[in-house]
Amino acid sequence: MYKDILLPVDLNEESSWAKALPTAVEYCKAFGSTLHVMCVVPDFGLAAVSQYFPEGTEEKLLHDMATHLQAFIDEHVPKEVRTQDIVAHGSVPKQIIATADEIDADLIVMASHRPELKDYLLGPNSAYVVRHTARSVLVVRD
Repeated sequence: MYKDILLPVDLNEESSWAKALPTAVEYCKAFGSTLHVMCVVPDFGLAAVSQYFPEGTEEKLLHDMATHLQAFIDEHVPKEVRTQDIVAHGSVPKQIIATADEIDADLIVMASHRPELKDYLLGPNSAYVVRHTARSVLVVRD
């Protein structure tokens, strides 16, 4: 039923994967799916802000994120599950949708979280993805 499952995670927030990862792994085992685990390095925003970072900062962040993501997969995903690690850069929810489209994901598995004040102002990533993608999204609640 599901051939490719996308699991976006924030390696700095355990709540982004603690419940969603086991769910995604079980789906992968049940359907023989590939698990695409992704992280998004947010952009710096304004070009005026990025000029204050040393040259090569963005490339270093992306390289470091890829290294940490692979270590995360090695530690938390069973070896029998086929995986692909994906590191993107930009707006988190937009990159999730773009990546799902690029890999032709059958399902996006995401964690929900308790909203904070900033979420009411900006909107949480999972809500944005649910509203703006044509793909199936499973939001795993705590």
